[in-house]
Amino acid sequence: MDLLKVTGGTPLHGSVQISGAKNAALPILFATILSKKKSIIRNAPLLADINTTQKVLDALGLKTLFTLENHQIEVDGSTLTSIEAPYDLVRTMRASVLVLGPLLARTGEAKVSLPGGCAIGARPVDFHLSALEKLGASFKIEGGYIYGIAKNGLKGAIISLPFPSVGATENIVMAAALAEGSSEIQNVACEPEIVDLVRALRTMGAKISGEGTPIIKVTGVPELQGMNHSIAPDRVEAATFLCGALLTKGKVTALGIDQSYMKYPLDVLERIGGKITRTENSITAEYVGELNSVHFTTEPFPGFPTDMQAQFMTLLTSAKGTSTITETIFENRFMHVPELNRLGAKISIKGNQALVDGPTALSGAIVMATDLRASASLVIAGLAAKGETTIRRIYHLDRGYEQLEQKFALLGGNVVREFEK
Repeated sequence: MDLLKVTGGTPLHGSVQISGAKNAALPILFATILSKKKSIIRNAPLLADINTTQKVLDALGLKTLFTLENHQIEVDGSTLTSIEAPYDLVRTMRASVLVLGPLLARTGEAKVSLPGGCAIGARPVDFHLSALEKLGASFKIEGGYIYGIAKNGLKGAIISLPFPSVGATENIVMAAALAEGSSEIQNVACEPEIVDLVRALRTMGAKISGEGTPIIKVTGVPELQGMNHSIAPDRVEAATFLCGALLTKGKVTALGIDQSYMKYPLDVLERIGGKITRTENSITAEYVGELNSVHFTTEPFPGFPTDMQAQFMTLLTSAKGTSTITETIFENRFMHVPELNRLGAKISIKGNQALVDGPTALSGAIVMATDLRASASLVIAGLAAKGETTIRRIYHLDRGYEQLEQKFALLGGNVVREFEK
């Protein structure tokens, strides 16, 4: 099993190209199930989750090809032979449940293992199932699998989600794209990754409007063409590097990122005391002096993203005063706190709030990655800590960050991957 050894004490300086967004790429890849034609997806990040997604598509009979030179994935949708997403693949990635909507829309049937992934919260699939039921599907859960069937095909409907779930929004929009008639989906997620999925679906001929707002309208079409789309940049990766810049007292420019995706997090970075410079396709974070404590709450977009919480918490260990972070999305998303405290942080938990006392001097230690974003927070903590930090169980990290150690090396960071015997 791989581990990372991080030697801290060097400010990060330079520019880094931001990869395609994992959270956009996965649903976009699953959307290719909707078409019998060949799809082309560009700017695909090289990640373990992308590899797993390809394997899921391959298990369904589709043919996929990842071209490393230009980060392009081709998917041949003409060869669909199976409706089952098996346990061995789905258990490693919760996003695999996103095959439900496309399979039901195209074939009228689906058999999908109950999903796995990071253990940061329940993330139940009932939102997905109840929404798809309104389109005419029926489900049973048996032996760890979800069995879905739409005997008479999917029909357009008015659907109101009980919570603006990103995954449920994605599943229902994909299903509605091939449903008979029109659908209105209310209280949907407004995240940029939803907007990117809709843009991708439009290249297939889907008739969708309202993305980025709480109501999305879909007029179903009889069939969809192949997709031709370039995945939007990863705002979470960008935030990780910007936090690393301020934490190590450096200056980093994230290239290829749309600042409109990150208004709230950038506002928080400025409140903390970082100098933030925005251009049309780049964001620079520069340490210019003492950092300040802040208070924020994770919320659905356009609020503060839960996927950036761990990185910002790590940054706030160097801020003067007590910061308060309230987590409202996932109930188990403070599992990185004990690991940060092992490095010298002073963080306490009260219910769904974390109190971060600073500034504290971090020191290297052996820590364990508990989930994807926690892994990244430990890397930037190690880059700011005195001495060497060893991070174990980094398979989480490889699910969502492309060549992270190489990118940090370009910025002057000392991050080395080793194999643990």
